[in-house]
Amino acid sequence: MLTYRPARSDEASALSELCMTSKAYWGYDAAFMGACRAELTITAADFESSQIQVADKGGKLAGMAQLQIEGATAELDKLYVHPNFIGAGIGRALFEWAVRQARDAGAKVMTIDADPDAAAFYRRMDAVDDGASLSGSIPGRFLPRLRFDLGAL
Repeated sequence: MLTYRPARSDEASALSELCMTSKAYWGYDAAFMGACRAELTITAADFESSQIQVADKGGKLAGMAQLQIEGATAELDKLYVHPNFIGAGIGRALFEWAVRQARDAGAKVMTIDADPDAAAFYRRMDAVDDGASLSGSIPGRFLPRLRFDLGAL
């Protein structure tokens, strides 16, 4: 059975590995993945500064989303689905959770710095391109920045 619930702080390590496994799905090499590890690591501070939701499939982490909200702006910091569950609707459900949370907190827009391979997913969710942002892991690499109007959906 698939359930959605807030993440627990004792799951930080498993959530970090989920992020790495999901990112590796796009075929990145070991050096690239190593450079991304720090940025994809979930820390105790993340539980203090953001909301983290997980998709749980029989006690296994199938997906996760991390949302940070500051005033009128929300940032979907992470949304990762385990490769075994891609295409099962988990990403959509986690995205919709983030939209609800952001709206409930009074945010007007949600920004997303997406992996280039994941940008199409966010566009299908009605996010629109809004420039580019510098990667926090790979010097000189730019990521598609998308924006989701929280008046939509």
